[in-house]
Amino acid sequence: MTNDMQPPSNDNLDPAVPSRRPLVPRPVGWVLVGVLVGLLLAIPLRFTPVETWVADLIGSEPRTSEPDAELWTCPMHPDVIRSDPGQCPVCGMDLVPMADDEMAPDAAAIDHDAAELWTCPMHPGILEPEPGQSPICGMDLVPTRTEADEPPTAAAGARQGATVRIDPTVVQNMNVTTETVTRGDIRRSIRTVGSLDYDQDRMVTVTTKFPGFVEKVHVNYLGQPVSAGDPLFEVYSPELVQTQQELLSAMAYAQRLADAPDDARRRAESLVDAARQRLGYWDISAEQIRALEERGEIVRALTVTAPSSGLVMKRMHGLEGMRIQPGMDVIHIAGIDTLWLSVELYADQLPWVGEHTPATITFTYFPGEVFRGRVRYVEPEVSETTRTVRLTLEVPNPGRRLRVGMYATVVFEPVQVADAVTVPSRAVLRTGTRNVVVVALGGGRFAPREVTLGREGEGYIQVLEGIEAGERIVTSAQFLIDSESNLREAIRKMAPAGRTDDADTGGDPAAGHQH
Repeated sequence: MTNDMQPPSNDNLDPAVPSRRPLVPRPVGWVLVGVLVGLLLAIPLRFTPVETWVADLIGSEPRTSEPDAELWTCPMHPDVIRSDPGQCPVCGMDLVPMADDEMAPDAAAIDHDAAELWTCPMHPGILEPEPGQSPICGMDLVPTRTEADEPPTAAAGARQGATVRIDPTVVQNMNVTTETVTRGDIRRSIRTVGSLDYDQDRMVTVTTKFPGFVEKVHVNYLGQPVSAGDPLFEVYSPELVQTQQELLSAMAYAQRLADAPDDARRRAESLVDAARQRLGYWDISAEQIRALEERGEIVRALTVTAPSSGLVMKRMHGLEGMRIQPGMDVIHIAGIDTLWLSVELYADQLPWVGEHTPATITFTYFPGEVFRGRVRYVEPEVSETTRTVRLTLEVPNPGRRLRVGMYATVVFEPVQVADAVTVPSRAVLRTGTRNVVVVALGGGRFAPREVTLGREGEGYIQVLEGIEAGERIVTSAQFLIDSESNLREAIRKMAPAGRTDDADTGGDPAAGHQH
């Protein structure tokens, strides 16, 4: 019985038809399929021996079994760093994760001492591990470096924040300027206004000490300038004529007794001295008495002269021909070489202004000119209506150009604190709870430092504690450096131990994008 079901042998096949053999032997193929299936199952399950074996094959280190801790920050306030999700305490926005396992670089792969980060010249809060462009403004990133682990200087102590190193190119683009801390006086500027008046100490009233009649007046109008010795008016007085006659008679008698004994000659000379003294008591000048003696004739009307220089501020009406009595205010003269300036200050400004305090005075009538004055008198009372105190300043009047009634602007600049450590007011960052200045440590390194402030005036402020004279501080763009230092300090303090280096170096790209 023939076996019709057996397959024909190869010998019976057509030699023109090629034989079909498998490319991989079946046992070997099944082995490869099993290895691949095992790898696919072991990797998702994080089977450590297999993962280690795969890492050895590709030449990298295996991942640790513990996931990295995740930090949360505010998109609008990157200095807000939290370890748990929530809301921003500043604006109330929901916090977003700063980084995840896929985006955060491996801390072990970063050299903390030699890692080079890249930042934006206009947004220094952006830090990237590789060069590129700023995600905010599109500018090319430039290299920078942070040294948060460097110890602070001795003067900084615990009040100094994280140190930031910035590339010189970034410093120039940020327009960072510095200034040396110096010692000087803190002055307070007090500005007020006032008006000029006559100097009360230089006002003179001309009167006579003898009765008489005014025969001629040389002062014709009010405001007429006069100098010391100029004639004011002429007066006829019978008593004055009698005294002149007594003087001339005593002089003639003394001449007749010039060769007499000493006692008689001295008595005659005493009569001459008595007549001279009587004329002097009536304010007759020594020159007038000498002229009378040389002339030897009685003067009917005596000329009254100006005792000082100034302006005629008062003159009796109808003076010529008037009978005057001793003590009458015939003419009033006010000196204008020095004027008084009356100003008012509030009571709380008085501790800084007192007698002899200098002041700078300007007038709109003389643009560009500055006059100097000094406080002469401070009234002892405070006005009940305005709650101010009136001060009187003495102002020199060179050339007599200043006039009574002119309005003036007065500026006092008294010294509040002498020889204090001072910094520009614009260099201080005020947060409401603390005051910070950014110290330039040299070599492109900057560090914010908390300071204790004192009095402020004229663009400078006193520093009581936190900084010393001779150190250099940042006076512009310091808020950018301070925010960058605060961000690094917050990340360094809140990051777990396994990620401390990564946080200090700012290697998290997500943090840079959030800023």
